[in-house]
Amino acid sequence: MSSLDPADLDQAGLATRREVLGDEHVDRAIANADGTTADFQAFITQYAWDGVWNRPGLDRRQRSIVTLSVLAALHHDGELAMHVRAAVRNGLTREEIREVLLQVGIYAGVPAANRAFGVAQKVLAEIPES
Repeated sequence: MSSLDPADLDQAGLATRREVLGDEHVDRAIANADGTTADFQAFITQYAWDGVWNRPGLDRRQRSIVTLSVLAALHHDGELAMHVRAAVRNGLTREEIREVLLQVGIYAGVPAANRAFGVAQKVLAEIPES
């Protein structure tokens, strides 16, 4: 696959990906896909966004809580920033995000939470409070 045609993507996964991450992010990821990354974009759309995010066991708010926790614990700051935005889009409040990151501090360590709070602080400063 040399370029990615959105029509070639799992449509249920693509819809969820857009709802959670926003059209701008997804459009950019698809537009930047090339022969190296197009298959990966198709893979995550099908398996992460349809196969996991569309499962009935957890709602999107709960999935955002889990995702923030894991990304913070593993120091995946770029993905964490993207998912702080997604968590707000999925209805988490700033206070709930703070509570998630405090929980990370207890179970994954203070340095992990400290980094995560820094990432969240920058992202939340860009998002108008409602």
